[in-house]
Amino acid sequence: MARRCDLTGRSVQSGNNVSHANNRTRRRFLPNLQNISLYSEALQQTVRFRATAYAIRSVEHRGGLDTFLKKSHDSDLSLHARRIKRRILKTILV
Repeated sequence: MARRCDLTGRSVQSGNNVSHANNRTRRRFLPNLQNISLYSEALQQTVRFRATAYAIRSVEHRGGLDTFLKKSHDSDLSLHARRIKRRILKTILV
């Protein structure tokens, strides 16, 4: 399973460990992924995602899952999130 956020697309970054003697060795910065269930008001059900703590705060800040997915770009979302977004947009338009 990829270490990638379903909602924001954040993934593993790389950098250096730098010692006191200024020796550099490569390291990985892993995203803070959490398994969460978010409630969709349009679908009237909960949806499971694997998202970062940053994404969870962003969803709450924007006012819920439905508005977050409507405003986000499809390139940032995973396939699962894009399918949920399509279902939400269909139910809102109908």
